[in-house]
Amino acid sequence: MTDTAGKVRFTSMDEATEEEIALVMGTAVPFLQDRVLGNVLELLEGLRGPTLGYQVDRYNHSLQTATRALRDDARPDLVAAALLHDIGEGLSPANHADLAATVLQPYLDEEATWVVRHHGVFQGYHYWHKMGGDRDARERYRDSPFFDSAAHFCAAWDQRSFDPDYDVLPLDAFLPLVREVFAREPTVDGFSVHEAVEG
Repeated sequence: MTDTAGKVRFTSMDEATEEEIALVMGTAVPFLQDRVLGNVLELLEGLRGPTLGYQVDRYNHSLQTATRALRDDARPDLVAAALLHDIGEGLSPANHADLAATVLQPYLDEEATWVVRHHGVFQGYHYWHKMGGDRDARERYRDSPFFDSAAHFCAAWDQRSFDPDYDVLPLDAFLPLVREVFAREPTVDGFSVHEAVEG
């Protein structure tokens, strides 16, 4: 049962009625989904600032990576992945790739999500050996159908995108594509969020 203010009466989920769950899901899911893209773009904006020893900040790096992907005629999902691959850095630098992939997974296709999730180790191919690490750590993923895509993502776009003289497209150039990606029905493991709401 719900009260007259449109709120449920339960205080623990196992006490909820089907009507109450439908009310909560029908209210919460659209409210939260409408804010996803704005929140993701705020994470991207959060990469502006110090260059941290590089010649460009992480925001410019992200735009530069996406610009290279777009100019390479990459699919929209991979361009969006290029733009947003580092959005996890402000929250958890150590596992930023996994965090970014988890945020993007409901909207990107399987290949683009896999590339974002593994771009850290594939990026390592280009520099880990210069700090005593194993540049071939990515080889443990050799059997993945997305290995070559991740290798290309890093070789052609990500690892090259620290150039202060590169002609970077502004965020506005990517917004129609990103809006299209985030307008998709969000799914996780083939399960639609809206199907759950609609019952």
